[in-house]
Amino acid sequence: MNFYNEIDPYAAQWLRNLIQKQLIPPGTVDERPIQDVKPADLVPFTQCHFFAGIGGWPLALATGGWPTDRPVWTGSCPCQPFSAAGKSLGFADERHLWPFWFHLISVCRPAIVFGEQVATAAAWLALVRSDLEALEYAVGAMPIEAACVGAPHKRDRFWFVADAAKHGCERLQRGAKAQIPEDVAPEALGPWDDPSHPFSNWREQLAQSTVVRVDDGVSSALDIRPRLRAYGNAIVPQVAAEFIKAYLEC
Repeated sequence: MNFYNEIDPYAAQWLRNLIQKQLIPPGTVDERPIQDVKPADLVPFTQCHFFAGIGGWPLALATGGWPTDRPVWTGSCPCQPFSAAGKSLGFADERHLWPFWFHLISVCRPAIVFGEQVATAAAWLALVRSDLEALEYAVGAMPIEAACVGAPHKRDRFWFVADAAKHGCERLQRGAKAQIPEDVAPEALGPWDDPSHPFSNWREQLAQSTVVRVDDGVSSALDIRPRLRAYGNAIVPQVAAEFIKAYLEC
């Protein structure tokens, strides 16, 4: 059974529609703020998805080959505090919710945690890595752009995995640290300034593209604004799936 935590009523109903259509695994959709979720609430669930949005992580797990009965937690903390498009309040922003998710992790100690954040949030990732390693998790992270799976836009994100198991931890940590040189800024890791890159004109391509039509259980007659907000807050599941596959290979 899955646990889906999502405070946006529109996205929460979207999750229920997806569950009804059997497009994501069955489970409970919880609309409480994460601050109100208690560790005991999570005991009955095998897989827990926080900041669940429209179900990108469950789709990524299925696409990446993750067994439905294998325990895992996923989450994409709000990016607004650290996004260049926001107010850039960082840790002072009330939407900096990592401490509340970390509290649940520290009490429940899930075996595996997958997460994601904007690639400009290097300080956020450093905090996450430090907190999780203090609990003796092995943490691997790297920035991956949506264009890596053929999307016509950048959407550069940090993707991370935390593994509580002792086996293979040193390999996971060495591999992750080798991927991200300490002296290279995250935004410098992409090929976007190279005019020969096929998506160097990603803004123009995105402007000419249309939203991919999927059977999401939401009527197209509904107001497009909350729907676009839901898309905008969502992860790119295809990228997450590739990250999950790489972890499973490790």
